[in-house]
Amino acid sequence: MININRIDLNLFAVFDAIYTQGGITRASRTLCLSQPAVSHALGRLREMVGDPLFVRHGNSLKPTPVAHELIVPVRRALGEIEGSLNRLSVFDPALSDREFRIGMRQIVESTMIPALIDEIKDTAPKVRIASVQHSRGEFQTQLASGVLAAVIDVHVPFAHGIQQQHLAGKGMVVVARKGHPALCGELTTDIYLAHEHILTSSRPTGPAPEDLALSRLGLQRKIKLRCQHFWTACRVVAKTDLLLTMPERYAHITNASLDNRIAPFPLKLPATDLYLYWHASAENDPANSWLRQQISQAYLR
Repeated sequence: MININRIDLNLFAVFDAIYTQGGITRASRTLCLSQPAVSHALGRLREMVGDPLFVRHGNSLKPTPVAHELIVPVRRALGEIEGSLNRLSVFDPALSDREFRIGMRQIVESTMIPALIDEIKDTAPKVRIASVQHSRGEFQTQLASGVLAAVIDVHVPFAHGIQQQHLAGKGMVVVARKGHPALCGELTTDIYLAHEHILTSSRPTGPAPEDLALSRLGLQRKIKLRCQHFWTACRVVAKTDLLLTMPERYAHITNASLDNRIAPFPLKLPATDLYLYWHASAENDPANSWLRQQISQAYLR
């Protein structure tokens, strides 16, 4: 039996950093420790649990099955300790210079970040915001470990210890150049299908939500171009007769500097709902609560 009174809890912080960063060098930078100190801590933890925990794979360290089993309770415990300590302190946004790391996709960043910065620029002038890419399969553990303060994304399956708040969504619209014949009157499904389209997706293959809606009716549109970013697609639209289908909220922002026109999508599609996620250990943390409130207010702008 392992006596908890004889365990250095710093070993688990090192373990979490190596697991997250995939190597001792990167973990040492994250922890602001020397590489020998991190290696020594890992050696002590290996001896304590009787498992190597990580094995060399190319230039990185891969977790063993024991490490995979251990990381969940370790991150939960570290998160709860950090949350408890945070609750002991008073968070004053007017004086704080804290950085909040928020996981979000590019399309969310382009609409959320300008509104969020405008929301806090006067009340929290020193607070720093970091918008970072996140993985939908890993952000739960990133929230639990404190790597991320919050995540904004579509609905994902419920995970233990993760809290969520629904952010109202909007539907899809069709973007076309000024003077495009498709938008001279009401944009019907027949007119929509008669023209060529741009499909925008970060995935290399597969349909977009509008294609799935059309396929359920036995319909298919003509894809002339597939690209990764809506800004690129909007610029192409401005110079061609191609039509672009995209989320309404993003369409108005992206096309503000272009002379494109926006029309409702001719079919009924579910709104693109977004959710705000945070870890349960941060539920009553004054700083995290403040951040969630600012995000909610910014989203309503």
